[in-house]
Amino acid sequence: MLKNILLARAFHVCSDYPLPLMNKPISPAALERLRTICLVLPETTEKVAWGDPTWRVRDKIFAMQKGNHSGARPSVWLKSTNEAREPLLAGRPKIFFVPPYVGHKGWVGAHLDGRVPWSLLQELIWASYRQIAPKRLIASL
Repeated sequence: MLKNILLARAFHVCSDYPLPLMNKPISPAALERLRTICLVLPETTEKVAWGDPTWRVRDKIFAMQKGNHSGARPSVWLKSTNEAREPLLAGRPKIFFVPPYVGHKGWVGAHLDGRVPWSLLQELIWASYRQIAPKRLIASL
């Protein structure tokens, strides 16, 4: 544990990226707000996968909350397109990032441990849903 803290501090000192030294899991209020945004969409279900909540439509993930372990920042990962995410990454690099594992498929991540632009996040979550959901469900929005 001490080794991880020292590595995190060394990275923080050497990096231009602001990494918090003491990371906490997502706040209950932020998780509940995220849940509310996702579960209002037709046929959305919540399922825990890889230790974190995911939101799915017809068992296909359109949003996943990540970073609930020691040394990580709480975030939400969303299906996007390269064209849609580039302005987010360039305009707000302290909030938006390319997540590991799925980033090369066009996903975008948003950190949830600071000032969260909730109205923008809701738009992005709904856009992610529209990429995954069947056309019949999208028509019902």
